[in-house]
Amino acid sequence: MKKVSFAEFGGPEVLQLIDAEEPHAGRGQIRIAVRAAGVNPVDWRIREGQVLGAHPIELPSGVGLDASGVMDEAGEGVEGVEVGDRVFGEGSSTYAEFAVLSAWARMPEGLTFQEAAGYPSVVETALRIIREVGVQARQTLLVSGASGGVGSAVLQIARDRGITVIGTAGAANQDYLRSLGAVATTYGEGWVKRVRELGHVDAALDLAGSGVIRELVELTGDAQKVISIADLAAPEFGVRFSGTAGSVPEALVEAVGLIARGKLHLPVEKSYTLAEAAVAHIDSQAGHTRGRRVLVV
Repeated sequence: MKKVSFAEFGGPEVLQLIDAEEPHAGRGQIRIAVRAAGVNPVDWRIREGQVLGAHPIELPSGVGLDASGVMDEAGEGVEGVEVGDRVFGEGSSTYAEFAVLSAWARMPEGLTFQEAAGYPSVVETALRIIREVGVQARQTLLVSGASGGVGSAVLQIARDRGITVIGTAGAANQDYLRSLGAVATTYGEGWVKRVRELGHVDAALDLAGSGVIRELVELTGDAQKVISIADLAAPEFGVRFSGTAGSVPEALVEAVGLIARGKLHLPVEKSYTLAEAAVAHIDSQAGHTRGRRVLVV
């Protein structure tokens, strides 16, 4: 089978499309014929060799955590899913023609493989950081870098919970943020003043890692009310860096429910082939994403 792999840490040029042996499902796992794989910032952070305790790896390594596809093999102890089922979930080395998933759910009706591949890690992350930052209904959450996959999910989940969201993004994505129910404003010079003019901020999330931790603490008045998933220097300001996943199976169940109720939709901004994985990483690192980027197998 074809698989994207890297043998050394570095830039996108270390990614190679290679021939590899097919993986097989172990106990409590399933294997899928991959139809699409989600492209997440954690993918290129791992490729660069950033120290992320939740995802230790050995080289050479495959790439990718999220995927959708058709289940074709079940490991010992697996119940509730049949060969031929369309599923989406999280596993390892998902930039490949076949991948093993450790957490999965049946795809909701009406969702394409490309769309489904963009949900697992993103929704788990969004649910986790909303919980960790402690924001409640009738409070206001500030989201820095709100137009990407996690931001898109946070905005919709927060709206469903009665939380007001102020989202920052580039000028081209202001209408997109408003379509998801956010009060939108641009980043750049004067952004703190613009946020203040929009009202009191109870909690804040840093999703872009653009060096705004100090300002987010200033706006909330409490470092404990700020969470970052993108700035490894956040602890220097007393802010928690959230990089360890919670329960992906529980997140997938909640995602399916939100999708079924029409409360969550993550658009696919751009699709790539496996051979274009390096380009996908370059684009992901550049930011300014509206929704999700995926690889089509």
